[in-house]
Amino acid sequence: MATILVVDDELGIRDLLFEILNDEGHQVELAMNAAQARSIRASMQPDLVLLDIWMPDTDGVTLLKEWATTGLLNMPVIMMSGHATIDTAVEATRIGAMAFLEKPITMQKLLKAVEQGLNRKPASAGRSAVLPAAASGQTYSRVAGMASVAPTAAPAVPAVLQPVQSFDLNSPLREARDSFEKAYFEFHLAQEGGSMTRVAEKTGLERTHLYRKLKQLGVDLSRGKRYGSSQ
Repeated sequence: MATILVVDDELGIRDLLFEILNDEGHQVELAMNAAQARSIRASMQPDLVLLDIWMPDTDGVTLLKEWATTGLLNMPVIMMSGHATIDTAVEATRIGAMAFLEKPITMQKLLKAVEQGLNRKPASAGRSAVLPAAASGQTYSRVAGMASVAPTAAPAVPAVLQPVQSFDLNSPLREARDSFEKAYFEFHLAQEGGSMTRVAEKTGLERTHLYRKLKQLGVDLSRGKRYGSSQ
């Protein structure tokens, strides 16, 4: 089977991923921080890396960038986080991450992501290799009642903000619809630099209606200040 490096500062997460992946027949190497991950990577090339974003010494995106700039990012890397933002997803994807897993990680989602990672070449820095853009504008994949939706992005934004969002198809219709709409509007806010006017034009909503909709869905409007003008 494959050799998988798990990098996470939480002991419970490391133990859980070790048990699941070991039961699947994989050889699992564990690192509790970036320093240990660097040491393991220097001595071997794993077939796949599961890399946590938020770690105390060096965060996962910084470590990913180090590997990319030193020619060591020649294996698929799947980022993990319970607090990932669109900003972080875009940055990691541009560097070369191939996918995201949102915590808490279910066994089905983990095994599906690992299977896809082991069957796919790693993304080159600045490119996306998670889900190809479809002519219809969306790509869907189902895993044990879950659906990941991948909107086709403009050239300036990778088409891989979507692994951060998972939609439970077993939930009530209203809840599933609200989850999708929130992800949809966050995606377009990121594309348009936080401009409410451009998002309103692009989505076909009147600006006041759009603002009320975003507040209703709980979209973080302060994020627009980081993208640029929110006017």
